[in-house]
Amino acid sequence: MTAYLKRANSEPRHLSGYRIMWILVTFDLPVETKKQRHNATKFRQKLLDIGFEMSQLSNYMRFCNGKEQFESYIKKIEAFLPEKGRVYVFQFTDRQYENIIRFSDQSRQAAQRNPNQLALF
Repeated sequence: MTAYLKRANSEPRHLSGYRIMWILVTFDLPVETKKQRHNATKFRQKLLDIGFEMSQLSNYMRFCNGKEQFESYIKKIEAFLPEKGRVYVFQFTDRQYENIIRFSDQSRQAAQRNPNQLALF
């Protein structure tokens, strides 16, 4: 996939697979009480609200166009962290994403590529 980012008053610049990134948020939140379950659900909903997609119940992913945008998402996540539990945020390049090995029902899955609709203008 070839993506371009156009800055105000400038020429479009090519975004390489080594500059564009993925963010993976993974977490282990307590869910023993009604309040804890509410807080965990609220945290998941906030991730969805800022554009993350659920990969698994406690794993959410989002595409971003570089370090600056990654840092802005870190600040947003930090603003709605639940009181208890652990939250980890990973970043990796688009090229690294393409090299993830996936298994489903004991079968190796084909490598995933960025969807074409993520082209940036």
